[in-house]
Amino acid sequence: MSSSDLYGYVLRLGDDALIAAQRMAEWVTRAPQIEEDAALANIALDLLGQARALLSYAGELEGLGQSEDDLAYLRDEHEFRNVQLVELPNGDFATTIAKMLFFAAYQHLLYTGLSAAGDPTLAGIAAKAAKETAYHVDHAVTWTLRLGDGTAESHRRMQAGVDEVWPFTHELFEPSWFPAGTGDIDPGALRGPWLRLVERVLRDATLRRPEDGWRPAGGRQGIHTEAFGYLVGEMQSLHRAHPGARW
Repeated sequence: MSSSDLYGYVLRLGDDALIAAQRMAEWVTRAPQIEEDAALANIALDLLGQARALLSYAGELEGLGQSEDDLAYLRDEHEFRNVQLVELPNGDFATTIAKMLFFAAYQHLLYTGLSAAGDPTLAGIAAKAAKETAYHVDHAVTWTLRLGDGTAESHRRMQAGVDEVWPFTHELFEPSWFPAGTGDIDPGALRGPWLRLVERVLRDATLRRPEDGWRPAGGRQGIHTEAFGYLVGEMQSLHRAHPGARW
């Protein structure tokens, strides 16, 4: 695989983690309880750490001298290649948990496979991330069961969150952005084990799996939702207002 192919691949993984971290960080001071406030902050930091490692490596592969900060703060909206799932507004807590469950399950499967990638740097990043995402999956499963099999109101909200987020999960498994030679991990091949995990959790939580229908896509090509522009503007505002600033 060429360095340009690997650059595009690593950049997409880094963008996924960066935008997921930004959204998760929005829950700090807003979670339903203090313990959960800390838990979501730690998950956001895990995702941010993944983003830093991946974007730093992407900058090296590109060979144009761009740092992780340049790639995070100095690209325009259409230059990001994250899936639309991670940029969706948080909604209520149940919607965030549904999004976390679906994305973390995918990440864990992907990183576990990539820990044996032929590229040693990517394999090292993936090995660490696989351990972190295992916790993210456990946390999301715990809350999905608690809300889905809880009160009538919590069940309603959890089902609504699952229904809202489900269409955006299909983009995770599109094979078109996958370059050969990254450890034989084809995103399309991950959907089967992902479905087995997710369907089991939904069933145990007394939730209904949505039917497959509308499948929004385009994030990998730089096509994003309306909400993404606001997210990027907020994320980049300080850096763009004070370019080159140092603490």
